[in-house]
Amino acid sequence: MHFDRKKYSDKILKELYEALLRPRMIEEKMLILLRQGKISKWFSGIGQEAISIGSTKALESDEYILPMHRNLGVFTSREVPYSRLFSQFQGKLSGFTNGRDRSFHFGTNDYNIVGMISHLGPQLAVADGIALANRLTKQEKATLVFTGDGGASEGDFHEALNVAAVWDLPVIFVIENNGYGLSTPSNEQFRFKSFVDKGPGYGIDAVKVDGNNILEVYDTIKQLAKKVRKNPRPVIVEAITFRMRGHEEASGTKYVPKDLMEKWAKKDPLENFEQYLLKEGVITEADIKKYRKIIQENIDEGLEQAYAEGMPQATMEKELSDMYAPYQQETVSPSTDVKTTKRYVDAISDGLRQSLEKYHELVIMGQDIAEYGGVFKITEGFVDQFGKDRIRNTPLCESAIIGVGLGMSVKKQKSVVEMQFADFVTCGFNQIVNNLAKSHYRWGQNADVVVRMPTGAGVAAGPFHSQSNEAWFFHTPGLKIVYPSNPADAKGLLCAAIEDPNPVIYFEHKFLYRSLSEEIYDDYYTIEIGKANLVEEGTDISIITYGMGVHWAKEVMQTLPELSADILDLRSLLPWDKEAVEATVKKTNRVLILHEDCMNGGVGGEISAWISENCFRHLDAPVYRVASLDTAVPFSPPLEQNFLPKGRLKQKIKDLAEF
Repeated sequence: MHFDRKKYSDKILKELYEALLRPRMIEEKMLILLRQGKISKWFSGIGQEAISIGSTKALESDEYILPMHRNLGVFTSREVPYSRLFSQFQGKLSGFTNGRDRSFHFGTNDYNIVGMISHLGPQLAVADGIALANRLTKQEKATLVFTGDGGASEGDFHEALNVAAVWDLPVIFVIENNGYGLSTPSNEQFRFKSFVDKGPGYGIDAVKVDGNNILEVYDTIKQLAKKVRKNPRPVIVEAITFRMRGHEEASGTKYVPKDLMEKWAKKDPLENFEQYLLKEGVITEADIKKYRKIIQENIDEGLEQAYAEGMPQATMEKELSDMYAPYQQETVSPSTDVKTTKRYVDAISDGLRQSLEKYHELVIMGQDIAEYGGVFKITEGFVDQFGKDRIRNTPLCESAIIGVGLGMSVKKQKSVVEMQFADFVTCGFNQIVNNLAKSHYRWGQNADVVVRMPTGAGVAAGPFHSQSNEAWFFHTPGLKIVYPSNPADAKGLLCAAIEDPNPVIYFEHKFLYRSLSEEIYDDYYTIEIGKANLVEEGTDISIITYGMGVHWAKEVMQTLPELSADILDLRSLLPWDKEAVEATVKKTNRVLILHEDCMNGGVGGEISAWISENCFRHLDAPVYRVASLDTAVPFSPPLEQNFLPKGRLKQKIKDLAEF
């Protein structure tokens, strides 16, 4: 291995050597602890340390790095205390996740590190978000994110690189090409010869380095970081290396040919650099002993502190509350009583515009939302007022854009991400349920992201533009869900969702956009999330509903003058207003739950179960549910009307009243 020190001083070379030695010695200790059952799992980076060390040392300390399993050197180079690392590995409170996640699945803003989740690819888009925030705030900073040759097969890889290229984001994408994705060799992962071949396809630069050569990695990243700070743009760095142990220790390395292991053993990054420094007279054998002694003492001290700490004691209150960033909403009243008649679509546009005026760190992202104004024209004219930095057209890559939102949250910026249709959120599902929803619970990072979801049927748009999919997210702790049924609530709840530092899924019914108008306040105001609204009062039955269901219930009840009903508009689905539900159940003693979503697995099933468990003694009849058919949404209007629950609602109300 050839080392070119260029003009780097002995001091820097010594620092690089010590930095290489630290993760190696920690790993050797961790392997012993694994065999002793003192840690549960270990993903070894032995043989790959030069990439982590060289990259981290080349960056400024306040520049964000997004590592993966085998990047222990990132944490040690950022001088994360060993005691906290070891507590993290043992699932203790002094770690970074309160015992809720393991190994390197965590982040820490104190050290400008954002860890991965097990799905490998999503952190790439989070890096884009951090870099975008830096650009918008005019900070000349690079962001560096790691992925592997196996993880680069995921769609998140393509989406993140494409967005970074289109938006000229200063992200260094380091691909650790160690030849295997677990046991699957590269020739079964991809057909191209090198990841540098991908650069021209994205219109970005790409370079290849010897990932076992610490000086080559360090110098390459240092020069690239300097360039992208001044001239923001992404770059691919393919680091050729090899994993000398299993994907994780339990998997072993039997699938690797023996001669390949022997070849790479000769390229050990630590041993080769150590021999080079000895030969050059930069260090001596005595220096090596001194470094090892100090590091060993640090390891022993860190382990002693970690061992002394007991395992966390679970408390239900803390576990539940930590799913969300602490936030006590204070509703905002309009500053004047001036009202204007506006359509549902205009109310949403009002809420977005006034939130952009209130929060200068807010950015809206979505397909065709800039000059075109979105397919429903909700953001029409926004570019003229707020500029394209804040009203951003995106490529067709829902996963990346939602991930960008999380990255912007790391830098304390707000974002609204528009799904062109709620149906398309499936392409970004992983980012929502595994990244946005869990980030605060895992490591205290809130996701200040609102995902707007044009939803619902009744407009003959067929199976892929008409779905009601709120139940997909209703099951996911860490999210909030709102679903306004009228213009006043649409504006007030959207403004409240944007204020909230937690991830909010905001459903807006397409049928209501231009079919429903009412007087709403001109000024900025908010409505409490989690608070239902009693739309109409009655004595015979309670209809608990939301969205279009509110209008169906009102319309059908007008045809039944012999009956009167409480019509309770939930407005928020997560959290939902249990007190209001209990109050109406106690009042009428007969309950019907109505929603547009399919019956099976719908929100109504959970509410019905809660009523049965908590309000059973107040019921004079079973809890009835009315919902759409358990089919896909058909296109033809007669079929669609049959699918929707409205036509079955009247008879169900009669049946309930007569029970």
